[in-house]
Amino acid sequence: HPVLVVSEAVPQRNVVGVLVDDSRSMRIADLNGATRADAVRRLLGSRDSSLFAALADKFVVRLFRFSGNGERVAQLGDLTYDGTRTQLGPALEAARQELVGVPLSGLVLVSDGADNSRGSLTDAVMSLGARHVPVYTVGVGRERFTKDIEVSRVEAPRSVLEGASLVVDVMVAQRGYTGEKVQLIIEDGGRIVSTQSVTLAGDGEEVPVRVRVPTTEAGARVLTFRIPPQPGEMVAQNNSQQAIVNVSDRREKILYIEGEPRSEMAFLRRAVRDDKNLQIVTLQRLAKDQFRRFSVDDSLDLVSGFPKTRDELFGYKGVILGSIEASYFTGDQLRMLADFVSERGGGLLALGGRRALAEGGFAGTPVAEVLPVDLVPTPDAKAPYFSELKVDVTVPGSIHAATQIAEAESTSAKRWKNMPPVSSVNRIGRAKPGATVLLTGTPTKGGDRETVLAYQRYGRGKAIVFPIQDSWVWQMDASIELDDMTFESFWRQLLRWLVNDVPSRVMVAATGDEASPGEPVELNAEVSDRTFLKVNNAEAVARVTSPSGNVSEMPLEWSVTRDGEYKTSFTPTEKGLYRVDVRARMGADSIVSDPAYVSSGDPTSEYFGAQMRAPLLRRIADETGGRFYTSDKVADLAKDIVYTDVGNTVVDRKDLWDMPIVFLLVLALVTSEWGYRKLRGLA
Repeated sequence: HPVLVVSEAVPQRNVVGVLVDDSRSMRIADLNGATRADAVRRLLGSRDSSLFAALADKFVVRLFRFSGNGERVAQLGDLTYDGTRTQLGPALEAARQELVGVPLSGLVLVSDGADNSRGSLTDAVMSLGARHVPVYTVGVGRERFTKDIEVSRVEAPRSVLEGASLVVDVMVAQRGYTGEKVQLIIEDGGRIVSTQSVTLAGDGEEVPVRVRVPTTEAGARVLTFRIPPQPGEMVAQNNSQQAIVNVSDRREKILYIEGEPRSEMAFLRRAVRDDKNLQIVTLQRLAKDQFRRFSVDDSLDLVSGFPKTRDELFGYKGVILGSIEASYFTGDQLRMLADFVSERGGGLLALGGRRALAEGGFAGTPVAEVLPVDLVPTPDAKAPYFSELKVDVTVPGSIHAATQIAEAESTSAKRWKNMPPVSSVNRIGRAKPGATVLLTGTPTKGGDRETVLAYQRYGRGKAIVFPIQDSWVWQMDASIELDDMTFESFWRQLLRWLVNDVPSRVMVAATGDEASPGEPVELNAEVSDRTFLKVNNAEAVARVTSPSGNVSEMPLEWSVTRDGEYKTSFTPTEKGLYRVDVRARMGADSIVSDPAYVSSGDPTSEYFGAQMRAPLLRRIADETGGRFYTSDKVADLAKDIVYTDVGNTVVDRKDLWDMPIVFLLVLALVTSEWGYRKLRGLA
């Protein structure tokens, strides 16, 4: 005798929590001219609204609004939809805690699902699932916009030296404007500094745009990248993004060691001699254990030759290895050079020469592990290698800051083709899988193309190889005009890039570059000693300067979860740019971080990726035992939520045999069987 056993909520003896998204993305008008907020008002705006009335007929309804944490409200008709962030995880957890101790049948989450919280949504969902609290999600809005352009991502270095070539990567996505050309406008503090034409890719595809921005002024630069709104565009607020770049006017120290007097060293030093932001401290070997020192700060600096301790070597931001053999260094010094890149985060540049790279015995050493190319051991010392190379720029090199030797990228590429040939005496193998080749060279006497300039990220730093022994030809060749600055520009840009974004002993960063007044901003600092080992017992204090010049100080506490990590937070109260500096004390040692900046204003993060995210809302429902609905198919929600096994419930046994559907199914089966027999002539 078939019986269906179901568990049903007792009418008016259980509570349902209804959470409504109160963020700005709910203002988007993507529902046939109506906004998402209009759809919510239709469903839940008053006690007579369709969904509210259906829920209230069976349950005691508790209402919540959220953009950040959930907050109890008496009614939903007065929501302003002005929240600057959608935080689903904190909102769900806050509602659950508010309803602890009451018979809870479930939560109803009404949102577009455009979660941009900094916390973990997974933790909140797992907590609800473990406590058997089902979440019924209602998605509001379109899953895809018909016409929209979005500046989806901006990638810029946090700091550069004044006068360096600042290259910013911008990603532009679109729907409904395939193949059209738009103007990308770049502003610096509200002043237009550049424009660039962008041809849009296919629907849903991103097109990368590389932009060069002049850095002639020191200080914090607030760069805006925007595309003017296009006809018919559904969301105009996502056409613009900002990036904050600190342009510093400090002098960076680079250690350059040469094993012999040669022209390359003299021309290199002369090329950057007038660059006030680069200090090339040079150690030139004259004879065994005899060195000549240039540009040292103190008479005792490098008096014993190449640094023998980590704290002495790690005081530099970059290291240049000239034509000097590996056997000059001790095993500890070779390992220190590798650690200089991977742990300290410094830049290592290996030049070509008869005592450099594989010819200098570096194959198989820790330095070889760091370099971006394989070193090929010399098979026969009596047959020295020599190759004259005609240099050409690669596709990555044509847009890279280090290889821009003209104002425009196209002009720079043409200029490289006209540069005089240079020579190499070093056998270079293929580039490693994670390396990027910027310049290649074709032998003038024929042969395979060779690597001329390549780099790779290694740990926290970067390693560059430039296996050329006479780049000075680019200045002294007869075809080069006397006033041609190509050689100087190349070396200045290469060495500035070598030390760009090299971490300091104290690093500070905010959880985001922008926040709204009243929204807490978390600060994370990383503190290291002179050898760049993480320190957990430092005294760290953050100094926060507001746009109006008010200064506040707050201590940072060790996070416990990570070595050397310290945390605190502050809450902006003004609109504008906040500056954050952190001072750390380790005994008698004290050091101040490079500044970090936070823009306080009206964040636009709500409008990026603002399509209704059905997969995310469906996942929340599935993992908690609820169901997912769209706003136009939500009529069944109130009926479905009645069948629950949490809260105050009764068990109902439904007799299936007496149901009309069972009789009809049996009748259909008998009729089908008789029809089949009749068709086959069996009846």
